Amino acid sequence: MKTVRVLVVDDSAFMRTALSRMVSSEAGFEVVATACSGSEGLEKVASFDPDIVILDDEMSGLNGLETLRCIMDRFPRPVIMVNAETGEGAEQTLNALASGAFDCVPKHLSSTSLDIAHVRQDLIAKIRAAAQSPRSRTSDFLSRKRPRSLVEAFDSVSTIPPAIVALGTSTGGPQALQEILPLFPADFSVPMLIVQHMPPGFSGPFAQRLNTLCSVTVQEAIHREVIQPGVVYIAPAGRHMTVERPSDARTILCLGTYSLDTHSDVCLHIPSVDVLMKSVAEAFRNRALGVIMTGMGSDGAQGMKAIHRMGGLTIGQDEASCTVYGMPRACAELGILSRVVPLLDIPAHILRATRYRKRA
Repeated sequence: MKTVRVLVVDDSAFMRTALSRMVSSEAGFEVVATACSGSEGLEKVASFDPDIVILDDEMSGLNGLETLRCIMDRFPRPVIMVNAETGEGAEQTLNALASGAFDCVPKHLSSTSLDIAHVRQDLIAKIRAAAQSPRSRTSDFLSRKRPRSLVEAFDSVSTIPPAIVALGTSTGGPQALQEILPLFPADFSVPMLIVQHMPPGFSGPFAQRLNTLCSVTVQEAIHREVIQPGVVYIAPAGRHMTVERPSDARTILCLGTYSLDTHSDVCLHIPSVDVLMKSVAEAFRNRALGVIMTGMGSDGAQGMKAIHRMGGLTIGQDEASCTVYGMPRACAELGILSRVVPLLDIPAHILRATRYRKRA
């Protein structure tokens, strides 16, 4: 494999040194340059042409978000933001992801120390995923084909329409969800439950942001809430989301945590796509629709398998439109996907499957 060339941009000398050491300690990675400001970072992107840029979100002068937008406009390539784990940091992170950042790495630090072990593992995994992403191989990854019409979306549909949609995603998911959820009409007829891997404190602001962009209602899930048709529920970071169905007319959201002893196969991520989808498969059987989208790893593969085994419909995002083709690949390799479609075609397939008819 070719060496992955990395540029580190941060106005803190301590952070530049710490991040550079982390990257350089990994075989196959090379820090080709560092920069102490956003403007210097832009100059070095142009001169060194790195594969990946690591960018601090809080810098004097040209700040991280402004620098990111300039990179995406002039030199498109994967950019990994390093951000603080605060309420304000959550909003900055969401702005960065909406502006084209590949992913973000929360930093656990004081002014003079850095939680090296935690940050290094996360950072290295995301650099490796970014290097393998379609974004690292083409300059026009931000361009998307428009979705096909609903008539063209499905050549056939299930005999029984789905009564619920369970969707799982991770890396690349925030931007992908911001692209597809606004395509759903206000009178969408079934509830949608979403697991998006993100740190605690991020899911609430993310749900609020999506709600401002969409015709459907989007909200962070609440424990013991009765789910409503046409509402999109985002699983809170740090809590698993499942469903209970005491009757055909009533389904309840349940939020909680599970120990590794009892759920060792599904607790790598909290919330877990597998936990949600297995619960939905058990409660709704052949009336469940599972959707797996961009993300690292294989969370969701066993949940999608459970939906498929119960006779439900399963949709996977295709490789070309994924930021990271990990979670959908795991499902594709199991042979459990009813459809594999580009990102912007996913809403049309869901609407067609649920028998949506536009009101006159």
